[in-house]
Amino acid sequence: GSDLRVRGVGFGVEDSPRRGRRSSDRRTGLFHVHRKTGCSVCCKSSWNQLQDLCRLAKLSCPALGVSKKNLYDFEVEYLCDYKKIREQEYYLVKWRGYPDSENTWEPRQNLKCVRILKQFHKDLERELVRRHRRSKPPRHLDPNLANYLVQKAKQRRALQRWEQELNAKRSHLGRITVENEVDLDGPPRSFVYINEYRVGEGITLNQVAVGCECQDCLLAPTGGCCPGASLHKFAYNDQGQVRLKAGQPIYECNSRCCCGYDCPNRVVQKGIRYNLCIFRTDDGRGWGVRTLEKIRKNSFVMEYVGEIITSEEAERRGQIYDRQGATYLFDLDYVEDVYTVDAAYYGNISHFVNHSCDPNLQVYNVFIDNLDERLPRIAFFATRTIWAGEELTFDYNMQVDPVDMESTRMDSNFGLAGLPGSPKKRVRIECKCGTTACRKYLF
Repeated sequence: GSDLRVRGVGFGVEDSPRRGRRSSDRRTGLFHVHRKTGCSVCCKSSWNQLQDLCRLAKLSCPALGVSKKNLYDFEVEYLCDYKKIREQEYYLVKWRGYPDSENTWEPRQNLKCVRILKQFHKDLERELVRRHRRSKPPRHLDPNLANYLVQKAKQRRALQRWEQELNAKRSHLGRITVENEVDLDGPPRSFVYINEYRVGEGITLNQVAVGCECQDCLLAPTGGCCPGASLHKFAYNDQGQVRLKAGQPIYECNSRCCCGYDCPNRVVQKGIRYNLCIFRTDDGRGWGVRTLEKIRKNSFVMEYVGEIITSEEAERRGQIYDRQGATYLFDLDYVEDVYTVDAAYYGNISHFVNHSCDPNLQVYNVFIDNLDERLPRIAFFATRTIWAGEELTFDYNMQVDPVDMESTRMDSNFGLAGLPGSPKKRVRIECKCGTTACRKYLF
């Protein structure tokens, strides 16, 4: 056992676009010390650590992708500062896996991290404009500005890690990206991504006992397929777009049906299919969600997922959330107000969807493997064509056509659970949607 320390996370065989070449004087001294002490490798060392050890010991290793050509390449974690001397640009580099005390000033030609360089100057320019200064960087940055850039770089790395965690946990096709170009807020501290309802204490979801035996659920439904068996209409067209009025329930085929995965009556259960972005709004509404691709009218977008709790528990939690200014409770009041979905801690991307008085998402009650009308699944469908880059919203206090008797069973009392007198007495919460149809208050 030597005193050789593993310093650095390492470098991929094909390398990431964050490479840099450290100044030779510091590098030579570092290797001289460790070369004298020798080198031993722990059997649990990662691939990246082994690559780093090779570089520290000045050893080429074809198996690890370390050659004489890239032997002295180190990975840039982020850039901390900037200065310009005689038209030569220098950057203070934080090296991945090394403490801040090992940061070094490097000339631009030493750095191959094109993406990080572009992002650094983009952040710098944006902050200079915000501070009402010229967008062109000065020859030296003041300490406050340099510190902001470091905090921004750390925040971006934290959001990237959170994005990776979200995508590792999702079970749906649609990918999630995260973006904050507004402030220094990082990932929520208390949020767990889930893909389906989390059942609270004392609540049971009963699975259906039978399924349909259709050869073609859309064109030749046997006995009306699953919707007909429940005395309701088939919900979708051949493109998977909902064709029912808001307020009418959707009955999809279930795990006991004879039809396969491609059945046209399996839409919501396939999950989110669009790439979506969680982004920080610039008008004080916190996080929001926007689509990264076009969504056709009447297409399924996402489910509202969270923890199913009793209305009594929702009243208790709601009083706490109300004091915090949070709104994550969705009453499942399709037939009676017995259960509530709480997405404050457990939820999916719908946790971040904001309210609008002129929304582009409509709520539908959906039944698949559980036919208990007190426990529907809450699905959002597009009310119109939604273009790439547009924010997704729904009405937290949706009211459907009272003339339709079926629709009267589906008023959405989102966020009202737990508020004093909920849901009959509504607390006036200011609305920030900014639409021309804004009611000025959520409730």
